[in-house]
Amino acid sequence: MNESQPLPESPRLDAAETPDTSGGDGAPRRAIRSFVVRAGRMGTGQVRALEELGPRFCLPYRAEPLDAAAVWGRQAPLVLEIGFGMGGATAQIAASRPDTDFLGVEVHTPGVGALLKLIDERELGNLRIVQHDAVEVLEHMIAPGQLAGVHIFFPDPWHKKKHNKRRLIQPGFVAQLVTRLAPGGYLHCATDWQPYAEQMLEVLSAEPQLANTAEGYAPKPDYRPLTKFENRGLKLGHGVWDLVFRRREPGAV
Repeated sequence: MNESQPLPESPRLDAAETPDTSGGDGAPRRAIRSFVVRAGRMGTGQVRALEELGPRFCLPYRAEPLDAAAVWGRQAPLVLEIGFGMGGATAQIAASRPDTDFLGVEVHTPGVGALLKLIDERELGNLRIVQHDAVEVLEHMIAPGQLAGVHIFFPDPWHKKKHNKRRLIQPGFVAQLVTRLAPGGYLHCATDWQPYAEQMLEVLSAEPQLANTAEGYAPKPDYRPLTKFENRGLKLGHGVWDLVFRRREPGAV
């Protein structure tokens, strides 16, 4: 019996360009996205999770600030994760930090279904999902100073030099992200691609409102679990680089 079924064909956002006509001259401009949406396959369990658990744990994208207290029914620190993949690390972190609420953002439907299954299996009441472009979620759904932390683990490195402009960690994005962090809030990035790690360190170090918690790259924080892919890479001698920065407190130098 076939345990998976194809998803409806999704548009491939090649170079992930979408028109932006917000310019004062009315001329269309192009916004470069950091992801490409492709069709995938989903197991029957993931499909069932989307149907049965999606209405409870998936929040619709709305261009208005998120009322976190209403969503989670409490006042708690809020951590945003951008691009959680299949959600294994996300679920493990949420389970280990029950006093913190987590909002995971992912565009790929199989990953959303997989994380919904984990939410159900581990009874994770502190985790919600938005299936949408994280840049727009950050801009419209997250209020200034609302976040205690941001996780960006193993974003697409866009290996080819001509594609480097599609990388998520760019000065403009980081500048906006910082405004959503509370003073003292942290930004934790991780990558297994050294050129991207070097770019991340350069970009984050140049942001005046961020302070590095380490001299260069940081030791892996205990809360970030090793993925199977990462473990395999480490055994082969591949590197992994963590970067942990904090938003400066007012008046800090």
